[in-house]
Amino acid sequence: MNILFLCTGNSCRSILSEGTFNHLAPAGWRALSAGSQPTGKLHPRAVALLQRKGISTEGYHSKSWDSLPVVPDIVVTVCGSAAGETCPAYLGPVLRTHWGLDDPSHVVGSDAELEAAFERTHAIIVARIEAFLALPLAELQQDRARLQAALDRIGTLLP
Repeated sequence: MNILFLCTGNSCRSILSEGTFNHLAPAGWRALSAGSQPTGKLHPRAVALLQRKGISTEGYHSKSWDSLPVVPDIVVTVCGSAAGETCPAYLGPVLRTHWGLDDPSHVVGSDAELEAAFERTHAIIVARIEAFLALPLAELQQDRARLQAALDRIGTLLP
């Protein structure tokens, strides 16, 4: 099963989600990330945070949803709504859900405040991915409506 974490720039939140999911997921699950308007580069704080957590970023790069190697089974948009950010809409026969996250790269402040924003975002991502992985996925894959409801609920979780 492939899960796509999608946002606009594919430099921060979707990369944090992809790396964290792949680090925590069991065999048979794979995360990808992409953007509708990729920045072309990864945010250095996102890369540094993943590396501090022991999560590999090898091979990760900011990429367009047009260049995905596979069609995802589930698409999770991670754009935030606080700043009026528009999330891209993935069109295709997939389950779609929204796990909105404010962009920590837009935080203005001291180094410590910026670091705290990235840590907060990552903590939310971890909580949501752990909740996803705790679902009875084999059972829910047979019932798309229940899986959709569970995915939508997870998008509201905060640690």
